[in-house]
Amino acid sequence: MTRIAVVGAGANGSSIGADLIGAGEDVTLIEQWPAHVEKMRVDGLQIISPEGEIHVQPDVRHFCQVAELRDRFDVVLMLVKAYDAPWVSTLIQPYLADDGILVGVQNGMTAGVIAEAVGPQRTLGCVIECSATMTDPGVVHRHTPASRSWFAVGTLDERGPAHRIPELARILGLSGAVEVFDDILAAKWMKLVSNSTLLVTSAILGLPMLDALHTPGFRDVMIAAGNEALTVGAAEGHSVLPIFGLDADEIRDPGRIVDIMTDKLFASFVVPGATTTVLQDWRKGRRSEVDDLNGHVVARGAAHSIRTPVNARVVELAHRIEAGEISPDLSHLATMREALDQ
Repeated sequence: MTRIAVVGAGANGSSIGADLIGAGEDVTLIEQWPAHVEKMRVDGLQIISPEGEIHVQPDVRHFCQVAELRDRFDVVLMLVKAYDAPWVSTLIQPYLADDGILVGVQNGMTAGVIAEAVGPQRTLGCVIECSATMTDPGVVHRHTPASRSWFAVGTLDERGPAHRIPELARILGLSGAVEVFDDILAAKWMKLVSNSTLLVTSAILGLPMLDALHTPGFRDVMIAAGNEALTVGAAEGHSVLPIFGLDADEIRDPGRIVDIMTDKLFASFVVPGATTTVLQDWRKGRRSEVDDLNGHVVARGAAHSIRTPVNARVVELAHRIEAGEISPDLSHLATMREALDQ
């Protein structure tokens, strides 16, 4: 049986892990929140979704217990923050089988960093669209159950283990729909385009995603941020690809791509009351992924002499929130909108 590790058993990692365990897979969860690990060991892991509840008793380890592992893993699904990808990839590398694969099931353009740690021949790329929250250890509220979750997988280049894609698709298919992409890096950039519109912008307002969408003037900011990211992606050499289950005909109009992706995202994957991971992190006093999302758009835009004023304003406000200078508030919408005219 395939030995699987889920490294980073937060809300999404726990949701996927529970699906795999429930399907009878050989799964080990590795998590860095001590209280969550101990709660799972005592009471198991509970996933609450619109389709019902799942309760499993996982094999779970603290990060500090990785050094105690003896057997190596065939497949490692890494669901940590994008900024943790470099050191976590290095941490898990000795416990990955020689022919194993490490898959970053996370936001951001982290696939290259992972390949540097374990080798491109042991790396597959992945895009995830799954919404879940966890405020208490051992209990996850999954807003998009497997029937409404989506993954994309593929090799980074010709050195990648293409023969392992069917196996990875089967595994992730236990937790959502899976599409195979010939250009997974372009698909990941398309997800970055989508993320740049919503994850940090709605968090800056302190609102759930749907509430932010229905706030007058907010959609203009979303679309502008996404169009900036799309322009930078083209300069980076990334093709425009349909994700989230869209087809090529639906994104044929270049002026409507971000609008259409946004409509698809909200229609298929966003539920009332759901907040972004960024706002969840801020409420827990944690650093967010802003530098790997809107910040990455700004940095790569600068490398190509492309102005990205809306994304830059989003990054500025996010950094001020993380520094404790300001708090998430609806009043920041006006500040973001000022960048529309720059």
